[in-house]
Amino acid sequence: MFVLIFVIGALLGVLAGGALCVRYLRREVAADIGPRLRRIQLQLDNLESAVNLALLTRYAEISARPHREPELPAPGSGNY
Repeated sequence: MFVLIFVIGALLGVLAGGALCVRYLRREVAADIGPRLRRIQLQLDNLESAVNLALLTRYAEISARPHREPELPAPGSGNY
């Protein structure tokens, strides 16, 4: 009977210690990821701004060009 009580106590101790360890590890991992995620978000925002600037610049260049009508092939030239 004494051995059974000892084994149950040891199992409960291991379970409680594991729960505390998991809780601590989760808190530390979350604290470590936070600054990294903010840095990645800033990099993504900078990349989005650069892409938007490039697209707007390209659109302005295309809009500034004079618009010309497409050349139609002459009738009977053989291009169908």
